[in-house]
Amino acid sequence: MKFIELTIHTTTEASEIVADVMWNYTNYGVSISDVADVIALQKNRDGLYWDYMDENLASRREGDVLVKCCVAADAAETCRDIVRDIREAQERSGGEIPFGTLEDVKREVDGDEWLDVWKKHFRPIHLGRIVVVPEWIDYAPAPDEKIVLLDSNMAFGTGEHETTSMCVELMQDYVAPDSVCIDVGCGSGILGISAVKLGAKKAYLTDIDTVAVASARHNCELNGVADKTVVAHSDLLDDAEIVGDILLANITGEILVRLAPSIPKNLVEKGVLILSGIIESRLAMVREAYAAVGMEVVRECRKGEWFALVLRRKGA
Repeated sequence: MKFIELTIHTTTEASEIVADVMWNYTNYGVSISDVADVIALQKNRDGLYWDYMDENLASRREGDVLVKCCVAADAAETCRDIVRDIREAQERSGGEIPFGTLEDVKREVDGDEWLDVWKKHFRPIHLGRIVVVPEWIDYAPAPDEKIVLLDSNMAFGTGEHETTSMCVELMQDYVAPDSVCIDVGCGSGILGISAVKLGAKKAYLTDIDTVAVASARHNCELNGVADKTVVAHSDLLDDAEIVGDILLANITGEILVRLAPSIPKNLVEKGVLILSGIIESRLAMVREAYAAVGMEVVRECRKGEWFALVLRRKGA
């Protein structure tokens, strides 16, 4: 099968935003080639597992990041939609995030070739006790490690992105054997699956994207946790009857603010709320929105351009 490979030239700061837009339009994988990652890799090799590397990356100038995806060859309009959505995201950033040139390049490729090249560069990612492993890799875990398998043929987040990795790392301090977890905007299901692997008795996963819901359900089956998870195609937190000890929302600052009035009803009195996907310019806005509904920040983490918050009810 033939595909169109779309490449967008952008920056380190905007690369994950560009990739997120592409994931809305493809089931065939998204790759990021960033010189900054190569530099970081060279500076710190010990214990580092990294999920993608382009062999030609080191020869490119620093600051030019390539984000690539594939769409069906007969879906030329999809490429235009992707470029349009990326430029809209640039406008919404208000100039606070540099997006670079956003030059787009298209070429026809063989689908099997794309998937094979894309797959061979992914490696296990270590996030505390959780190791995110592409399902085609045979990985032997250490005694204290928990494997989360992800299927290559569905849209997913790998855990490499700072917002996801912070959520996975933070939840490990709060998940207990009797925990019920809620993952809002679940994507691949990595957060809910990780919670169950860490010992939670139940995880509820919700998303408004049908591809994400199918991906999360498939990955729950792949990981043998389908009996402890519920994946729902719903508009975020529709169901007030579902109450969790830990609620995770890795979305964007604007949506987190919109959710603030409704989230407390889905959290037990002494529950923990973990929010991620927040850029610095939205941090105060998110803090204020949750303070207004009785939640206080007990931890703040930062990776790169992104922040994550851990909150509890005031006085809990």
